[in-house]
Amino acid sequence: MAQESPTFSPLYRQIKTLILQALEAGEWRPGQAIPSEQELAARFSVSQGTVRKAIDEMAAENLLIRKQGKGTFVASHNDPRALFRFLRLVPMDGDLSHPQSVPLDCWRAKAGQEASRMLGIELGAPIIIVRRLLRFAQKPVVVDEIYLPGDVFPGLTFEALQDWNGSLYSLFETRFGLRMIRAQERIRAVAADRSTSEALKVPEGTPLLSVERVTYTYGDKPVEWRRGLYSTAEHFYLNELN
Repeated sequence: MAQESPTFSPLYRQIKTLILQALEAGEWRPGQAIPSEQELAARFSVSQGTVRKAIDEMAAENLLIRKQGKGTFVASHNDPRALFRFLRLVPMDGDLSHPQSVPLDCWRAKAGQEASRMLGIELGAPIIIVRRLLRFAQKPVVVDEIYLPGDVFPGLTFEALQDWNGSLYSLFETRFGLRMIRAQERIRAVAADRSTSEALKVPEGTPLLSVERVTYTYGDKPVEWRRGLYSTAEHFYLNELN
């Protein structure tokens, strides 16, 4: 039986992995500058070109942000430019003003089969469920039901959600040190049921966009599962492919 060859990883990818490990360990926090390419090259005993290639790839993946004349910084959900990276719903009139997040409920529960599978946690593990409304120009457009691992978000309460002015992800980053790295979404069309029609102020049976998302932090660890229902009467879902 033939043996598999060991997988080769280019040197810059190995450096990228080491930088990711430092980010995961909290060595450099969101919004904080990382060491210069020269300093990182000395730290990892590689050329500056190798470090630059690793950083270029991480910048393309929105993990790092290059600022001309200032250096390279850890990407942050507190950066206004980060909002529409995960929120793909865009007003038809082109107005990209920030939506308002309105918490409707927050309670603790035990993970059922679907939540445990989506979040990679044990059946019956503690979870937090958040229900919230997203308003654009004071109009309700999205209603989300969000499932979070209880041990990752200790102390998350309805009051904390009410008191926060920014996005949910900026709250998770600031209060719990958690950065969302990537997400996987499944989209399909559904009809509004009575509860959703009341929340979004649309007639029952109105076509809606159902967006189910699992979001991952460093180490490809799932830390959020959400089910959102989007009203697209005045909005569309924008996804750039490149």
